[in-house]
Amino acid sequence: MADKITSRAQDYSQWYIDLVRSAKLADYSDVRGCMVIRPNGYAIWEKMQAALDGMFKATGHVNAYFPLFIPESFIAREAEHIEGFAPECAVVTHGGGEELTEKLYVRPTSETIIWSSYKKWIQSYRDLPILINQWANVVRWEMRTRLFLRTTEFLWQEGHTAHATPEEAQEEVIRMINVYRTFAEEYMAMPVIVGRKTDSEKFAGADATYCIEAMMQDGKALQAGTSHNLGQNFAKAFDCQFQTRESVLEYVWATSWGVSTRLIGALIMAHSDDKGLVLPPKLATRQVVIIPILKGDKEKVVAHARFISRALNQQGIPTFVDDSEQNSPGWKFAEYELQGIPVRIELGPRDIENGKCIAARRDTFEKSELLLDETLPKAIVGILNDIQKNLYDRALQFRTESTVQASTWEEFKTAVENGFVIAHWDGTAETEAKIKEETKATIRVIPTDEEYRARYGMDEPGNCVCSGNPSTQKVVFAKAY
Repeated sequence: MADKITSRAQDYSQWYIDLVRSAKLADYSDVRGCMVIRPNGYAIWEKMQAALDGMFKATGHVNAYFPLFIPESFIAREAEHIEGFAPECAVVTHGGGEELTEKLYVRPTSETIIWSSYKKWIQSYRDLPILINQWANVVRWEMRTRLFLRTTEFLWQEGHTAHATPEEAQEEVIRMINVYRTFAEEYMAMPVIVGRKTDSEKFAGADATYCIEAMMQDGKALQAGTSHNLGQNFAKAFDCQFQTRESVLEYVWATSWGVSTRLIGALIMAHSDDKGLVLPPKLATRQVVIIPILKGDKEKVVAHARFISRALNQQGIPTFVDDSEQNSPGWKFAEYELQGIPVRIELGPRDIENGKCIAARRDTFEKSELLLDETLPKAIVGILNDIQKNLYDRALQFRTESTVQASTWEEFKTAVENGFVIAHWDGTAETEAKIKEETKATIRVIPTDEEYRARYGMDEPGNCVCSGNPSTQKVVFAKAY
């Protein structure tokens, strides 16, 4: 129940863990660093997966599956890649009771094993592009874990594409980061900033990394999705060449992109409150709960509740009835607030007599009277749509109010404790590292959205907030998960 949840104001980190466990989204596993995703949490992942999978297929991608194990020789072919992932890798040295002749890495990501296949599949420009996505699990040996946000094993999707030109590859990178943006904003109701990572923050083995960054309710940033331009790095590592239209051999151009179950953590921290989970209707498996007030003619009340549930389900509104008698209506109200059900309908004998019911919104707790007639489904759809919009608007307002511009080092150090800071950076890795060391803040994103850049004057020349050296643009700093 909700009384088990620490308040956000008291301890935000503990609030998050309490909510995840109380709402039965996930639990700790007996395997260090791993989690058990419980049915309530997995239902959210299934909704996310279904929406994203449809968006991928609408842009021409198809699904496949590649091995979990990667030969050590494959990993070693791309030096920058292995250097970036080596500390996080799990390695299998024995199998079948014997020591393996070659160690096998449990995939931290699949570029190498996939490009070993692409090498076999690609000979000509006619074989391109290849647009493949896979839904899979990966293992990264994390030292500090947190449910959904950072675990040793997690679920994700990873797209891997091959192209005949650098222009096509770059178009793919931008296309997919914008797919993630659409999903985050239209399904998760979570505003994000789209842009490029610095060289220090980019994916190991990539020429450039693009990302979406979201602000959580504690003012910290969370990287919610990435899209990488891999250039010809992996093609060269696996000698993957194709014959062009001009009959010239050329290395293939590559991209990769992915999101993970970390999105569930983002969803929780973007919208939820001290009473429990707050879910955008588009990602709620159950959008409406009907709670009969079991007084008087109980059978009549339950029958009406089930009739309403059927009517709403027939209109595509996932609805269920809790007519159990072991718990009071008040207990049920709190329980379904904890679970984040977007709309609660209260129905008692007097409501039936008056031809009305009470609908309560999870996001604002606002209650309204609705007619028990053919207009009910339309009214519920209106409430659900308004909840979806309100959650986005509320999150955007919070981000706007928690974003400041800093021109001095003192301003920066104070502001970065409470949200996003937009400030000039001199473009050097040395200054970037110094800022991180002294404040624990990193450059989250160099925005590419023209409207965002114009709003904050990001192209105006100035002086670096840390070094004081000349700077040609501003970037977004924040502490992050």
